[in-house]
Amino acid sequence: QVQVVESGGGLVQSGGSLRLSCTASGGALRNIVVGWYRQPPGKQRELVTSITTGGGTYYAASAAGRFTISRDNAETTVYLQMNDLKPEDTAVYYCNTDRRLESSTLPWGQGTQVTVSS
Repeated sequence: QVQVVESGGGLVQSGGSLRLSCTASGGALRNIVVGWYRQPPGKQRELVTSITTGGGTYYAASAAGRFTISRDNAETTVYLQMNDLKPEDTAVYYCNTDRRLESSTLPWGQGTQVTVSS
């Protein structure tokens, strides 16, 4: 069973930064389009950004210009650098395949909580 682990969340003030990391067992992040999703309190999970194996990226409007997704060369870890955080970025952040581009999915991890105070 593949295990996905997200880390790096925390409590920051508005305008602060965080860097999230996503790893998965068994090399499960290799050769797939990986996305970062978030689920704000009381809302549905949404795709924030994704990255292809070639380094192509997608950003939702809410993330463009503030967030940067990247992956290491071995494709074992996917990162999300979040700058200029706003209270509306408060959510649990998860990584998984980009469901728009990949038919395969990974088990959902526990996510990592990001809380931005005003």
